[in-house]
Amino acid sequence: MGKTFLGATWAGALATTVMVGTLTISTNATAEEPDVFGWVENATIEPWGIAVKAKLDSGALTSSMDARDIELFEKAGEEWVRFRLKLEDQESGETFSDQIERPLYRELTVRGAGGRDERPVVLMDVCMGDTIYEEQFSLRDREEMIYPLLLGRRTISHLGLLDVRSTFLQNPKCGDNAEHVPYDPDDEQT
Repeated sequence: MGKTFLGATWAGALATTVMVGTLTISTNATAEEPDVFGWVENATIEPWGIAVKAKLDSGALTSSMDARDIELFEKAGEEWVRFRLKLEDQESGETFSDQIERPLYRELTVRGAGGRDERPVVLMDVCMGDTIYEEQFSLRDREEMIYPLLLGRRTISHLGLLDVRSTFLQNPKCGDNAEHVPYDPDDEQT
């Protein structure tokens, strides 16, 4: 009887282990894989749908957007920023240069080899893949830069994974029913 009891216990333990292992494999197989983005991707600036090339830069914390004629002003007792986007739409070839007004989210001090630079930061929407993300963008004249849009770590952390060996892994396809991820001020990174 002892052998049968031990054999039954061993068989039961083995069956339980196989069942747990199978559940673990099934759970992992059905878990959604994160999206993978290259170090350069196509994006659209929303709500206008302006198609631009974006550089994903893990060395930068805050994203940056090409803006001209930047001026701070007061509106209803709040600080606002008026600026002109100068972006060439990659799909149509047309230049979008509308004047835009946004509440000032914060001011950013950038220190580099060229000295110290103060930049206004606003919240803007960008479509990456099939999702619209509301993100912080510092505004500066990026005319001399190759990419009019730079996405920093704050934004990259919401996208998925970054493959620094690849480019153009995702295409922006945000329609009217696209998921919109609002900015979360509690999600501050350093």
